[in-house]
Amino acid sequence: MRLALFDLDNTLLGGDSDHAWGDYLCERGILDPVEYQNRNDAFYQDYLAGKLDLNAYLNFSLEILASTEMAQLDEWHRDFMRDCVEPIILPKALALLEKHRAAGDKLVIITATNRFITGPIAKRLGVQTLLATECEMVDGRFSGRSTDIPCFREGKVTRLNRWLLENGYSLDDSYFYSDSMNDLPLLEQVTHPVAVDPDPNLRAEAQKRGWQVLSLRD
Repeated sequence: MRLALFDLDNTLLGGDSDHAWGDYLCERGILDPVEYQNRNDAFYQDYLAGKLDLNAYLNFSLEILASTEMAQLDEWHRDFMRDCVEPIILPKALALLEKHRAAGDKLVIITATNRFITGPIAKRLGVQTLLATECEMVDGRFSGRSTDIPCFREGKVTRLNRWLLENGYSLDDSYFYSDSMNDLPLLEQVTHPVAVDPDPNLRAEAQKRGWQVLSLRD
């Protein structure tokens, strides 16, 4: 079965779910709207510039999960899905997913954003297989730490290769759709790399290598 791999943020979504989660918490007064948002924005700019300290960001962003009961987190996430995620689901992204689904391809979302945020989004998009940065749980609640290899840059390749071995798939005739230069290591591994509404660095790289450039926002 052919694999169709998809980045999530700014690829299938017309925005960044990780950053939007922080904005949601600030807008509702759950977190300090000045201090948290400033730090969240700074981390996001580092991500766009390709210089994110992922461990520092995870320590920052997962703290709220550790300090909150699961029932409350689930309630917040339902509101977040309705108010913040639904408006940035791209119709052309849904059509692209359906095109691969109809072709009999195996759909996989592979994202650096943590599973708490992205699990319900993948379900909403109808994609059963999600590789994401994992949040450690201890005694039924989040610890505030990540676990396993973060699903970021070269970590995406490592996590995917392990999944391929465990599930009997290969990258023969495979697709990967992404907007970000951070995903160059994985884009180089697949048969059909596709730059989706790419950042300037990835756009230049895609043009240099003759990769397809696609917009889902037209």
